[in-house]
Amino acid sequence: MRRLLRGLLVVVAGLAVAGVFAIGAFFATLWVEHNVSLELPRPTGSFAVGRMNTAWVDTARMDPFAPAPAPRRELVVWIWYPAQRADSAHEAEYVPALWRSALAKHASAMVTQFFIRNPTKVRGHSIENATVAAGDATYPVVIFNSGIGALALQYSALVEDLVSHGYIVVGMDRPYSTSVVVMPDGRVIALTARGNPGDGRVAAANFERAGETVVGVWTADTRFVLDQLARINEHDASGKLTGRMNLTAVGVVGHSIGGASAAQFCHDDSRCRAGIDIDGALHGSVIPESMPQPFMFLVADHTKLLTAADSQISAEIHSASKRAPADKLTVTLIGAHHFSFGDQALTQSRILRSVLVRISGEGRLDPRTGLASTSRYVRAFFDVHLRGASRDALYSAPLVAGARLEAK
Repeated sequence: MRRLLRGLLVVVAGLAVAGVFAIGAFFATLWVEHNVSLELPRPTGSFAVGRMNTAWVDTARMDPFAPAPAPRRELVVWIWYPAQRADSAHEAEYVPALWRSALAKHASAMVTQFFIRNPTKVRGHSIENATVAAGDATYPVVIFNSGIGALALQYSALVEDLVSHGYIVVGMDRPYSTSVVVMPDGRVIALTARGNPGDGRVAAANFERAGETVVGVWTADTRFVLDQLARINEHDASGKLTGRMNLTAVGVVGHSIGGASAAQFCHDDSRCRAGIDIDGALHGSVIPESMPQPFMFLVADHTKLLTAADSQISAEIHSASKRAPADKLTVTLIGAHHFSFGDQALTQSRILRSVLVRISGEGRLDPRTGLASTSRYVRAFFDVHLRGASRDALYSAPLVAGARLEAK
């Protein structure tokens, strides 16, 4: 019996040692991958991409997500624009140093050190404060809404490609809803439960109401930003954008709850000429009433997860897309998951992604294929409805194998 016990202990000890080595090897591999350089997809258009940022305060609103006493609503705004290729300005960092420090401080070390790419190793294609391209007299404007937690910069691949084809794109980082927001005075404002309806501290019964609250605030943010852009178009103190924005050709696009906000804004504000919801469950009055503008839903294939909630989301999108006479289009990317549409598709560890694919069966779509398809459909839709291109452009957009396209 003692020999048997000793034998079992030796086996258990051996398995434990092997397990420790396997775990160590796994994390060592993640660490090496974390520090490998990554270039985002090159923009496919003819323009170089300029980028600048600023911060605006909406003096007419208190911030409903801030702790008391609530300050006025603040936003950090990123503006990407067609730029001169010969400009000598320096290449923009993918994520600026102060933002990287804030992310490292407020995020899990496991995530920042192992499960996503080191942001200093990620290279985009924007030029900091470049000269605006002299090509077109004015450029259509697209407002971009990130998903909860995500920085506007974490959709650089999609944004840079759109800008390279002659669009000005304006994104926002929102205090208390973006993972971290670094204000010009050095304050760092982190994500809170009040600004995040998906937070585990928000009771399931209150999720819909919390979602509607966020969408309402973000819709007001978009109104405010468009008002500010109109003032800049009249007189830009920097001299860059005066008279360069075509504010009669405004598109609004967003991912996740940012997509829901794009839909609600188009419902509420006639300045929206066309909108796109990228894989976002709808909230608010847009569900029963839809929106009058042309609108596209670009969604992942969630059929493998077909829960009651997924079915409800699908039904609400279908209802909104069929309820109004304007051009409505739904594109489903087979093999995509919720994070296939932003830079996370590439910056997430490939090792972790392969494990998650095996577990969930979702996300089999090649990340670069997913990003290229997203960029192509977003651009084609806005080309038709903001620039007057033929609607055939939408149907000539290359489909990922097995993608479904539904149109009115």
